[in-house]
Amino acid sequence: MPTTVTLTTPDGDMGLYDVEPEGEPRAAVIVAQEAFGVNAHIEDVTARLASAGYRAVAPHLFHRTGDPVIGYGDYDKIMPHFAGLSEAGVLDDIDAALAYLGEAGFALARVGVVGFCMGGTVAFLASVRRPLGAGVTFYGGGIAQGRFGMASQLELAPQLQAPWLGLYGDEDQGIPVEEVEALRAVAAAAPVDSEIVRYPGAGHGFNCDMRDSYHEPSAADAWRRMLAWFDRHLAPV
Repeated sequence: MPTTVTLTTPDGDMGLYDVEPEGEPRAAVIVAQEAFGVNAHIEDVTARLASAGYRAVAPHLFHRTGDPVIGYGDYDKIMPHFAGLSEAGVLDDIDAALAYLGEAGFALARVGVVGFCMGGTVAFLASVRRPLGAGVTFYGGGIAQGRFGMASQLELAPQLQAPWLGLYGDEDQGIPVEEVEALRAVAAAAPVDSEIVRYPGAGHGFNCDMRDSYHEPSAADAWRRMLAWFDRHLAPV
C-alpha cells in the first residue's frame, strides 16, 4: 500500500513516497523526480518498480520551496524550485532516503537509484558520490555544464562509484548527441560498469506516458534495460 512518510533533513522535513512490494523485496530503489515534482507519473513509476519486486521510494526534492506539483508545460514555474537545489542539499535528501531504507534492512549495495529529467542528473550525482548498488539515468541534462552547483558530468563520470546506465533520446533538444557520446567515453574510465543507450526518434521525456514526448518503443526498451541493470547489480538478499 503506497504511503507518504516524513523524513528529517538538514533543511527541514521532506516527504517520501514509499511503495512496498508484495512478498520479500528483491532490493530497494530510490526514484528521483522530474522537474515537475513528485507527480502522478513519478508515483506510477515508483509503484511499477514495487510491482517488479522492489521497495521503491521517491523523495520530495522540492521540499525547500513548497513541494509543488507543476503541470507539464508550466516551465516558468519550475525555475524557482530548481534554483532551490544544491549538490549538498540533493545529497542530504538522498542520504535521508538511504537512512530510511537502511532502517528497513537495506544495505547500500542493495539500493539503486533511478531518475528522470532533472532526477536523471540527481541519479547520476548519487552514483558518483555514494557507493550504491546501481544507478540509472533517464535523459538527465547538464552533461557539459553541470547542475545544482556540481561539476559537469563529463568531469565527474570517471569518479562513478555505482554501476551506471544512461538512457537518452537522439531527438532531445536539450541534450546533444555529441555530449552523450562524450559522456560515454569518460564514463568508461570509471572503476565500475557503465553503459549508455541512445534511442533514435525519441526526445526528452520519452518515458513519460503523460507527456506528448512519450515514445512507447523506446520507453518499453529502456524500462526493460533498467530492470535488467538492477537485477544484475543489486546484491541479493
